[in-house]
Amino acid sequence: MRKLPLLLRALRRRPRKDRLSARYDVRREAALPVPAADGVILRTDHYAPVTAEPCPTVLIRAPYVRSGFPFNYLYGVLVAEQGFHVILQSSRGTGGSEGVYRWVRDEAADGQATVRWLRDQPWFTGDLYTLGASYMAYTQAVLAHDPPPEWRGAVLQVGFNDTHRFFWGGGVFHLERALIGGALLFLDNARTRDYFRGTLRLMRNLKRITHDVPLLDAYQRGLGGHRPVFEEWLAHPEAEHWADTDVAGLVTKLPVPVSLCTGWWDLEPAQIIEQYTGLRAAGADVDLLIGPWTHTSALDKGWTETFPQALRRLRGEPAAYRVRVHVGGVDEWRDLPDWPPPQATRDLSLAEDLSAGPGASTFHYDPADPTPSYAGALQSPTQGQRDNAPLEKRADVLLFTSEPLTAPLEIMGSVRATFDATTTAASGDVFARLCDVDPSGRSINICDGLTRMSGGRTVVELGPAAHHFKAGHRVRLQVSGGAHPRFLRNYGTGEPPGRATRMVATDTTIQHSSVLTLPVVARGDS
Repeated sequence: MRKLPLLLRALRRRPRKDRLSARYDVRREAALPVPAADGVILRTDHYAPVTAEPCPTVLIRAPYVRSGFPFNYLYGVLVAEQGFHVILQSSRGTGGSEGVYRWVRDEAADGQATVRWLRDQPWFTGDLYTLGASYMAYTQAVLAHDPPPEWRGAVLQVGFNDTHRFFWGGGVFHLERALIGGALLFLDNARTRDYFRGTLRLMRNLKRITHDVPLLDAYQRGLGGHRPVFEEWLAHPEAEHWADTDVAGLVTKLPVPVSLCTGWWDLEPAQIIEQYTGLRAAGADVDLLIGPWTHTSALDKGWTETFPQALRRLRGEPAAYRVRVHVGGVDEWRDLPDWPPPQATRDLSLAEDLSAGPGASTFHYDPADPTPSYAGALQSPTQGQRDNAPLEKRADVLLFTSEPLTAPLEIMGSVRATFDATTTAASGDVFARLCDVDPSGRSINICDGLTRMSGGRTVVELGPAAHHFKAGHRVRLQVSGGAHPRFLRNYGTGEPPGRATRMVATDTTIQHSSVLTLPVVARGDS
């Protein structure tokens, strides 16, 4: 074992208000060879507390996890100094590991091979925990195909489990997450500076990539060439193609205590909540944390909440709560006995409750000048919760706004909008967003969603929320034809998007008989 690299030693000495006191010094073994079942070598870093005492092991696996900052610090150092052997392993075909990378398809077998290797290590006590965010949550879940008897607990942070919905939820390709995720996944043998350069290259070219056609040619400028995995994602909107990578049913049957965390503007908070409710229904030991975070900020500004939650699970301690959620509008944390709390759905009609009056409204959507994505579940700089003024100034965005509330209104649960709508093209998209408008006119996004439709009744799931509208504030529903490049723009032709170059503008008409459904709770219930 060697001393930590200079950067990690310097970070350990830096004062941090949100950091627990270190229990041990930390040493590291880098690039250990771990054999997969077929003989492929999986490169692995071992962070160890400096102690003769037996310590449990924490396994973390992903394509990008051992290539450098921040995961070597957040997981390798900060977890090891609390008294754990931490294993950071690069998926096959990435980060120095041998073999060919096939997105998520080899993770179950390679995870099992790594557990077999751990059993032969002199420092392994037989107590195994798993931890990690995003892709790392998926590699934990697939261990449940054949659960190791040593597995004691799992911490799945800002994860996903339904791969089809992750890329094609609502019937639309989720372009931004595919590009930004691809920038991390497709850098073989990369180090920290390579990830920085790859991300910078993508962001520098993002507007051109997402506006040029055909997309199959344009994307290569941002991802450094031809990427078969990206093209596979784009080519398969049908759910059947994703069946062998979908673990949505598996994650509700994890045989160990589980801690889950997500953010209201994470990529898939609804999937995490579904996993929680499934585990609860099965009688599992599970706790859920939902904060005011995006996919990337949960391990940054959310660290003061997410790290203690993880450590309690890794230490086998009782959870401090069953469910802890951050409530927007009042900036409060609430500990709840379950999710969602008791609620009564309330339908707000566009005509009466949202001040539209009788009749219908029409928006014009031009794929040559698509309605942009702004705020919400993004990974780009405008992510999270923001004043939606730049978006609401556009002529292709409809606004339906209530009168000022005479009393507070609190929601906790899933929000949806049901539209009676027609469109002039082969297909159209409906993007809907719930906002809180304060007395000054500032419009803050709460939750949103998008659905592809061809006409008639269209349901848009806006996702889960916990928000308190104060008296004097107004409820607003935004409606438009897209949020590009978060969701791939609708070309209006119905053609497969990879090679499409022709675009047709769309006029979509929304009848004011449409409704917004809110999960309303009494303050005492929450």
